[in-house]
Amino acid sequence: MTRNVLFLCTGNSARSVLAEATLSAWGGSRFNAFSAGSQPTGQINPFALAQLKAEGMPIDELRSKSWDEFANAAPMNLVITVCDSAAAESCPVVLGDFIRSHWGLRDPAAVEGSDADKAAAFAQAHTILKSRLHALLDLPESLWGDRPALQRALDRIGQLQPANTSP
Repeated sequence: MTRNVLFLCTGNSARSVLAEATLSAWGGSRFNAFSAGSQPTGQINPFALAQLKAEGMPIDELRSKSWDEFANAAPMNLVITVCDSAAAESCPVVLGDFIRSHWGLRDPAAVEGSDADKAAAFAQAHTILKSRLHALLDLPESLWGDRPALQRALDRIGQLQPANTSP
């Protein structure tokens, strides 16, 4: 079974796009990955594109888009918000019959400083997302039939912090 996963954030220019592109590259026929924003910027952050390109991820089909595009789309199995609620960032509120999980992380697009500082922030965010996506891909198929257990597993995944990133 192919599962539809929507990564949501506010601007759909950085974190949600990194997650979409990575799961698209790794998910094979198991997952269809999408991303959207509640207030999309209309363009993908160039540092996000550079990070994906450096890791050999396809970027040609990526674009910043509104979650309105998904109102009448194929039903989602999983919606993951990637905003950083610890930074008082407003995450989109979504309704529907799907599993929701929050995988908050700091917005690399908010980092100020040199281009090297910004690139490092995107690399760090992508490292965290890759760790979480590996864990998603490693979930046993049987877990998808147990909604409460799946919810707990997804919420735990949202807390993962790889050892080589700072909290």
